[in-house]
Amino acid sequence: MQGKVTWVSDLMFVGEAGSGNAVVMEGGRTNNGVRPMEMILLGVGGCAAYDVVSILQKARQDIISCHCALDGIRPDTSPSPFERIEMEFVVRGRGLKESHVARAVKLSAEKYCSASIMLRNAGVEIVHRYRVEEA
Repeated sequence: MQGKVTWVSDLMFVGEAGSGNAVVMEGGRTNNGVRPMEMILLGVGGCAAYDVVSILQKARQDIISCHCALDGIRPDTSPSPFERIEMEFVVRGRGLKESHVARAVKLSAEKYCSASIMLRNAGVEIVHRYRVEEA
């Protein structure tokens, strides 16, 4: 996996992934991009949500939507690494079996989500919750 981050101006940077996709990052002064720590939080949520949806699709669950609400808790000191990340998956569908959703979230947390497993191994407490909604 490769990437490149290029300084644009002030505290704005463009990150380019080896896949050819790009994202604007910014340090918070102008709010014209995602902050780097927000990128980490979104990356964890994206990685885990991908797993949950993929596992539920393989289980032939009729998913209409899925989102992962994230709350990253950091100290008020510098440096300010994540101490805890709370993830709540909201899965909406027709006739979803709660046991399948619970299993998908557990498998993501314990086996498949490289991002959350990496952070957990680095000492970040990661909490997974889910809610099932009927469409």
